[in-house]
Amino acid sequence: MRIVSGSARGTRLAGLAGKDIRPTSDRVREAIFSIIYSRLGELTGKSVLDLYAGTGALALEALSRGAQRAVVIDAARQAIRTIEFNARACRLAEGVQILCGTVAEQLARLPEDQPFDLIFFDPPYDKGLVEKTLQLIGDLDVLAAGGLVCAESSARESIPTIVAGQGATLVLADSRIYGATAVHFFTHSDAEDSHE
Repeated sequence: MRIVSGSARGTRLAGLAGKDIRPTSDRVREAIFSIIYSRLGELTGKSVLDLYAGTGALALEALSRGAQRAVVIDAARQAIRTIEFNARACRLAEGVQILCGTVAEQLARLPEDQPFDLIFFDPPYDKGLVEKTLQLIGDLDVLAAGGLVCAESSARESIPTIVAGQGATLVLADSRIYGATAVHFFTHSDAEDSHE
């Protein structure tokens, strides 16, 4: 597993052990960022949030491609240590804030005035966590205007097309399937209206 593009291109990333760990493959990551570019344009100056971050590969890929800052959240100490190691290996540690804890508790502590342009999350499969996490993102209104949420799931998992949060409503803008993995892109409802 390597950084695909940008300042840290080619840097090999440390992985995580365990049967439930499924890091996003380089090929899928490249496809994801191609879609992100088509919707957001260049990542320069953008802020990124990576939930259930695992190795931190998605946040580090975004930083390598010019994003200004990334906040990564994972509840596993092993994941936190791996993200710290990978951020140093990529020479991107200064741009990363690493938080250890559950997504719900750490999201609630984030400053309300600093929404994110790009939010990644890749939770354990088939546990209903995609919808729950989208609900949290909408309730806490952490997606910036014009921003994009990229959620990964099992290809067989049912995903909502609209999630009405207390702070924002998110709508499904695009879905792609790569083998056993599906990738879903959500935007603010008004942003998708203007995109059509």
